[in-house]
Amino acid sequence: MHIPENYLSPSTCAVMGAAMIPVWVHAVKKVKEEVPKEKMPLLGVGAAFSFVGMMFNIPIPGGTTGHAVGGTLIAILLGPDAACIAVSIALLIQALLFGDGGILSFGANCFNMAFVLPYVGYGIYTLLRSRMKSDRGKYFAAAAGSYVGINAAAFCAAVEFGIQPLLFHDAAGQALYCPYGFSVSIPSMMIGHLTLFGIAEIIFTVAVYAFVSRTAPGLLRENSLRADGGNTSGRAKKSMKPLFGLLAVLVLFVPLGLLAQGTAWGEWGSDEISKIVTNGKALGYTPKGLSDGFSLHAILPDYSVPGFPDAVGYILSAVIGIAILVIVFRLIAAMMKTKTDFSV
Repeated sequence: MHIPENYLSPSTCAVMGAAMIPVWVHAVKKVKEEVPKEKMPLLGVGAAFSFVGMMFNIPIPGGTTGHAVGGTLIAILLGPDAACIAVSIALLIQALLFGDGGILSFGANCFNMAFVLPYVGYGIYTLLRSRMKSDRGKYFAAAAGSYVGINAAAFCAAVEFGIQPLLFHDAAGQALYCPYGFSVSIPSMMIGHLTLFGIAEIIFTVAVYAFVSRTAPGLLRENSLRADGGNTSGRAKKSMKPLFGLLAVLVLFVPLGLLAQGTAWGEWGSDEISKIVTNGKALGYTPKGLSDGFSLHAILPDYSVPGFPDAVGYILSAVIGIAILVIVFRLIAAMMKTKTDFSV
């Protein structure tokens, strides 16, 4: 679902980036009001789960791949505003360091995965949770919220792809950016997400949610809202230990994401898009915007580390990404004022 560089026109990227500004402003304001500095590092852990989850690529017939995002999971644990910030920073690290998603399309990727996904997913979760009070009910609500959330995000990405050839093409009618209209982009994006990728999001969300519920229930937002105020720094740090343990296990298994052959739909390089076959026919040309557009050389492209085997490089990339995210949120926490009475 990561929209690469030059698949969207610069004007589309500008509009999507502008749309995210008030969302980020609102999210930052709410997080500053509701999340104390003692629990701010937990946002880094949430972002790390999202980062790692997106490294587990899943293949589907036809040669494309996809992955879970974990936006609804973070929203359930910390609230949708915190999820927006956490996923946005994870996406920024992916784009800058690993070339996963474009810099110009950063606003669009955040709109889909850091705004639509967690807010829609959390909305479905809270709606169902208010009617289903049992433990089984909360897991069903998490499953439904995560499934609807990722599919809502995928639909938005499909629309952003599909509108490009309608608005931006040359005199000969050839698309300048994404060359596939709605009749191709919507089914291509939605079939995978309504099936395997949606199921992967459910499994990832429910599994981690259940793990946190059993090992660190005090970190759950719904439990913290009922908790008394006070300085819980020591308890928060202790409760986070199981989460770091789970992250370590996931990191060891991230090379499984390398088993998926092919490229996610809409993430082909400019050197291969002309050969992509759709409805039995190859595209036959490279859109000018893709061939002549903006390019940023990532330090560790495609989560590879020079001099190491792919599997080792993938693990190292996961470790580097997690470390950066945890450090970023710890630095943010260090700059915050301590609250003596709070709820999350």
